[in-house]
Amino acid sequence: MTQTVIREHSVPNVAGILEGSDPNLKSELVLFTAHMDHLGSSDAPLNSCRAAGDDTICNGADDNASGTATIIEAAEAFALLDPRPKRSLMFLAVSAEEKGLLGSRYFAEHPTVPITQIVADLNVDMVGRNSEETIAVIGLDHSDLGETLKRVSDGHPELDLEPIPDPWPEERLYFRSDHYNFARRGVPILFFFSGVHEDYHRPSDVAEKINTEKVIRVTRLLLYLGLEVANAEQRPQWDPESHAQIVAPVAAESSQ
Repeated sequence: MTQTVIREHSVPNVAGILEGSDPNLKSELVLFTAHMDHLGSSDAPLNSCRAAGDDTICNGADDNASGTATIIEAAEAFALLDPRPKRSLMFLAVSAEEKGLLGSRYFAEHPTVPITQIVADLNVDMVGRNSEETIAVIGLDHSDLGETLKRVSDGHPELDLEPIPDPWPEERLYFRSDHYNFARRGVPILFFFSGVHEDYHRPSDVAEKINTEKVIRVTRLLLYLGLEVANAEQRPQWDPESHAQIVAPVAAESSQ
């Protein structure tokens, strides 16, 4: 089969770093990711956004303005801390998630910092809808980040937000958002996700339907978790079986 490229586009990733306070640990980073792209107009060629009457603009308020806003607000809060966390923090808004996780894949394959120095990726994608009392967290069992999150959540009952395991394993969500490109390169991850809804990939995914109070609580949970990981003596560790399934095949392929 012959393929011909008829058009090329270049889109940015946007990254910011807060340097850590510990001379020995600031070379390591905790990564926060969210994709900042959506689908544009439903009348564009090959667009999966489904039109609703005359409205063709796919706003993407939940998918993924909610996640992008979360990591921006977390970055602002971290910047106000004195002293700052021991490890450095990177906040990465990636493009072209909707086109195949392209922005995060490029960054993971051409990182601006050594990939081995990224100790964890906390990915946020669609956290503004559905249950007010729970947030699904994908990847809990693949590393000890799951245990860390439970400890942090238990320590902040005022958030009234329970992290729950993946309720939709048949959807294979672990492989469908930007964290996966970092996981396959050996970075332990957690993926925060509220689930799809009737406005998913429709023009009706609008800001008025976002539960902003829930997004605030998710942001605070992410802040407390990131602080715990950034200040821990040891970096997060993979579950050996998960590492063998997710990371080792990619490492073996790269070495050939």
